[in-house]
Amino acid sequence: MGKTADLTVVQKTIIDTLHKEENAVSKYTNRVLRGREKCGQKSLQRIVKQGRFRNLGELHKDWTEAGVSASRTTTYRRLHDMGYSCRIPCVKPLLNQKQCQKRLCWAKEKKYWSVAQWSQAQKSSCLKSSVKFPQSVMVWGAMSSAGVGPLSFIKSTVNAAVYQEILEHFMLPAADKLFGDDDFIFQQDLAPAHKAKTTSTWFNSHGITVLDWPANSTDLNPIENLWGIVKRKMEGTETLKCRQAECQYQSNLGYHNTSTVSKADRLHATPS
Repeated sequence: MGKTADLTVVQKTIIDTLHKEENAVSKYTNRVLRGREKCGQKSLQRIVKQGRFRNLGELHKDWTEAGVSASRTTTYRRLHDMGYSCRIPCVKPLLNQKQCQKRLCWAKEKKYWSVAQWSQAQKSSCLKSSVKFPQSVMVWGAMSSAGVGPLSFIKSTVNAAVYQEILEHFMLPAADKLFGDDDFIFQQDLAPAHKAKTTSTWFNSHGITVLDWPANSTDLNPIENLWGIVKRKMEGTETLKCRQAECQYQSNLGYHNTSTVSKADRLHATPS
């Protein structure tokens, strides 16, 4: 009994000592720090908020010109302590106010188009693909909700005259096959050959309605997704001669679904 009592007293003494040491340590290590902010902290934060796209060198220069004596390393360390870090902005087209307004008006106008209205649109685009070292291949193609049109393999630079020849010999037969006597809307981007005055005259003379397209707009053309699939399939093949490549493109393009149901969904998802 005596030994048990001695052990109990010893253990209680040790526990009390540990509690005291814990309280003494936490009293200083876990306390909230007081005191003023570091010199120039507010001025540096104000400089950062005035221009979020400036780099470290520009921020350091403005901070030292504000009367703070600090090295470039100190500037970097202070920015990091405030929660700022280096970022590379996304590459976006530079839009002026007029272009932004046109894009917004276009999106509001087409926002509530039905699937049937989008199904009347025939989309066209060009794809330039190449493998390592051999000749590159430029292809023009068109698609709609009713299917795909024939491919045109372009051997030269696409100017207005060449583009109109493609429309005459490839787009018009495809439209007759896919739409028959029904009206359709033709969609294209604003490449120089597409927006040339002679090309606009060609469309007017043939009575074809072209979907208006604001400059520097987000490319929502569904055919770009189709080109991406075809291009990935071509990149997985061995080097082909031009004629073999033509057959491969034709088979890959005709294999995939050409639904345009997602067009309205992508338009809704695009930020203003």
